[in-house]
Amino acid sequence: MNLELIEALKELEKDKGIEAEVILEAVEAALKSAYKKNFGSENVRIHIDRITGEIKVFAQKEVVEKVEDETVSISLEDARRINPKYEINDIVEVEVTPKNFGRIAAQTAKQVVVQRLREAERSLIYEEFSNRESDIVTGTVQRIEGKNVFIDLGKTEAILAPSEQIPGEVFSIHERIKTYIVEVRKTTKGPQILVSRTHPGLLKRLFELEVPEIHDGIVEIKSVAREAGSRSKIAVHSHDENVDPVGACVGPKGMRVQTIVTELRGEKIDIVKWSKDMAVYIANSLSPAKVLDVQIDEEEKKARVIVPDYQLSLAIGKEGQNARLAAKLTGWKIDIKSETQAQETGIQYEARTYEVEG
Repeated sequence: MNLELIEALKELEKDKGIEAEVILEAVEAALKSAYKKNFGSENVRIHIDRITGEIKVFAQKEVVEKVEDETVSISLEDARRINPKYEINDIVEVEVTPKNFGRIAAQTAKQVVVQRLREAERSLIYEEFSNRESDIVTGTVQRIEGKNVFIDLGKTEAILAPSEQIPGEVFSIHERIKTYIVEVRKTTKGPQILVSRTHPGLLKRLFELEVPEIHDGIVEIKSVAREAGSRSKIAVHSHDENVDPVGACVGPKGMRVQTIVTELRGEKIDIVKWSKDMAVYIANSLSPAKVLDVQIDEEEKKARVIVPDYQLSLAIGKEGQNARLAAKLTGWKIDIKSETQAQETGIQYEARTYEVEG
């Protein structure tokens, strides 16, 4: 068993990256506890030969003038039989390896190795997934407990909590889904991976996967606003004047955006063109509504938007959703007025032509 242990640890070091010396030290510590449990003495040192794997137990005894307890003390006379250099208060090591200690050692070594392997694997999984926070992962629905959905990621599983699920979304066992890693926690049972289907980052990562121009850095996602399961807005900008950022995201015959819409269970997505001109950007953000004028207050980060009467309900959206998402997208407070409302309240404006894209 002893030589097999050394060889097995060398293989582990090679395959799993777990240092053999670290495991051997852990086995020695565990054997000390096992010896105390079985033989009642704790003043011992366990040594495992790093080449042969031979295990020896040494009792550690203090050199005294008069021995009262032979398990912890040794006379000066007896100590000097071992080595003439010993003096009073020195510690002498005497081998006391029990005959049946090999069986105990084998069981203990196995337990330690299994435990260390488990710890090492958990640590590797934690490192791998903690480095992937804010990234997208594809997994398989493994089981559903209550309202929590557990997703198999191969090496481990992730938890999709009810608050991170798209409203009304129903999952099937073995169904493959994409999720966004929100957080990776260390727990006593190993890493806990929390994922989301509602996070705005999921939408951003899906576009990065589907649109090569975004992946290559030609098109940049400037902002995302999302009400999961219902509607989202995404503002994009091109670093190449020959590349239309909105067209790139929509894709040929709308295929790119449709793939994302399908993944998100039919969530409506407005793709708008970002502009450094805030008035133009705000006008774009209210797509698909047409805008007559945008009056901005830089200090307050507020904007008053005038729209044709027939476009007011479209600009505001159902239950204010379009205006709310536009405000999230731009980071500005947006007050929308119709032409009639502007005239009735004496608001002066100049009708302009905004080339709304989206």
